[in-house]
This record gives sequence, C-alpha cells and structure tokens, in this order.
Amino acid sequence: MSHLPGVSVTAVESRPVEQHSAGPGQPPPANPGNARADAGFADRIRAFVALTKPRIIELLLITTIPVMFLAEQGVPDLWLVLATCVGGYLSAGGANALNMYLDRDIDALMSRTGKRPLVTGIVTPAECLVFGVSLAVVSTLWFGLLVNWLSAGLALGALLFYVVGYTMILKRRTSQNIVWGGIAGCMPVLIGWSSVTNSLSWAAVVLFLVIFFWTPPHYWPLSMRVREDYARVGVPMLPVVAANTVVARQIVVYSWVMVLVSLALVPLGYVGWFYATAAVLAGAWWLWEAHALRARARAGATGAKLKEMRLFHWSITYVSILFLAVAIDPFLR
Repeated sequence: MSHLPGVSVTAVESRPVEQHSAGPGQPPPANPGNARADAGFADRIRAFVALTKPRIIELLLITTIPVMFLAEQGVPDLWLVLATCVGGYLSAGGANALNMYLDRDIDALMSRTGKRPLVTGIVTPAECLVFGVSLAVVSTLWFGLLVNWLSAGLALGALLFYVVGYTMILKRRTSQNIVWGGIAGCMPVLIGWSSVTNSLSWAAVVLFLVIFFWTPPHYWPLSMRVREDYARVGVPMLPVVAANTVVARQIVVYSWVMVLVSLALVPLGYVGWFYATAAVLAGAWWLWEAHALRARARAGATGAKLKEMRLFHWSITYVSILFLAVAIDPFLR
C-alpha cells in the first residue's frame, strides 16, 4: 500500500473540521454534524464502500492470494482463500475509514481527495469513526475464528500501524512517512502465508521486504504529480521538500534494492525458473523506467515532460506480474 518538517498532527487537526467539510472552494454545509439530507440510500451505501478505498484493497489482495499458493505449494483450500480475502478487506477497509476520519481536515483542501464522503458530507465524522472501529473489531474476530489467531494478530497490527504509526505520527511530520508507513501495506504478504501455515518463513519475509522497498518508488512518482496538493496542507511528502533530482535518485536506489531482494527467493530454494525469469524481466524493465525518470529529472524536465506517472503505472503492473509468478511457479517445479 508511498509522503514541511516540524508539522504536527495536533497542530493541523486543531482547526475546526466543519469549515472544510463541503470540499475545496465550497461553502460549508448548514448542519455539518448530520449527513446531507439530499443523500439517498444508494448514495449512502456507495459512500460507506468508498470509505474502505476498494481500489487500494485490490492491490493488497494481489499480494495476499499468490503467497497462499506458494505457502501451500499448490492450490490452497478455497474456503480459506475466501475467508482470508474477506478478513483482509474488512481489516484494510477499517484502517482506510479511520485514515479518512483523521485526515478529513486536509482531505477537504486537496483536489485529489475533495470528493471523499466526509468532505462531501454524505457520511458524518461520527459515523465514519464507528464504521472504522466496527470493521477493525469484526475483521480481527473473523480472522481469529475462521482463519487463525496469528493472522488475526498480524491484521490488527497492520491496521494499528497504518492508523497510529502512519496517519497520526509519521504522515505530517517526516518526509520518510511513506517509507516506514508502508510497513502496513507489506503485512498482507505475512497474513497470506500465516493463513495457510499458521506460521511465518523466510519466503514470507523476503516478499514482505519486496513490498517494503517497492512502496516508496511506487508512491513517490504520484507524489511528484500532486506535490502542490501536499504542499498546500503541509504534508511533507519527499517531492514537496526535495528537488526532482533528489526524489528520482532515491527512486533508483530503492528500485535496485527491491529487484535484488525479489531475486533472493531463488537461492533460498522457494521458487524455480519461472519466478526467476519473471522477476529478472519485470525488474529489468522497472530499472529502465526508474533510470529514465532520473535522466529526465537531471535534464530539468518538469510538468508533462517529466513523465513521472509512467513509473507509477508500471509499478502496479510490476507487482502484479511478480506475484502472479509467485502463484504459478509451484505448478512448474
């Protein structure tokens, strides 16, 4: 799952949320404590689903299911796959809802988040808080009773780290926010493995590290595109506080480490030729794109000429290819 020093969560959140709850450049609603009266039932349902950020969760499931195949060295129990995916969705959805509750003040000032349910007023802050906490409780019990308690603990740990560690502590204080905050997005790998084996292994740790080193070069290109949004609300994403050349250099460094770590599964004996081939080819293309972005940044390219979103879009393709190879490899060994 990517972002000016000295900005504290308390200082930013102390401003009245109501003054921004109608969205960027719009007047506040007449009664911000209640949901919008013009919102129908279907609108409300869609809004609560939106609180869970379904598109982000899709990416989390891409890293969970293939690891279950690798852990099983074949096809895992399909009921277990379903139970793990549902539990993962509920847990990540709860974390995302609580993230929106805590970030509702800055979401109202950013163009890319100006249509979120708390900003538009379709969902109230109190409803969002109750919804997020409820999902956290239900997902933990779901994992514990239907999968295993190790997976339940890992899922709860990921949720707490994302909400407290990233959203409340790191995001508004340091340009390294997405580096360490990205740990929460690595946890589905461990959850996928533990759901099958009720234990952890070096294979799960290696894939955890792949996602850890993948997250910054995945998110920083997007942050480069929307840096004005983050600068406006005082969130010190690296592209806000550093020049493009510095960001691009960091992207290259993390990219090389990520590719090398992805290849560590081969000598450890967990995968065979198919995964190795996919990891080398996909990794080589990633490195090409990362170095090309750095070359454009060093040449002084800005705006559309920087083409930073090429690497962002490729990063999603890369992780899909790599983890698809993780799932297929056991059948070809």
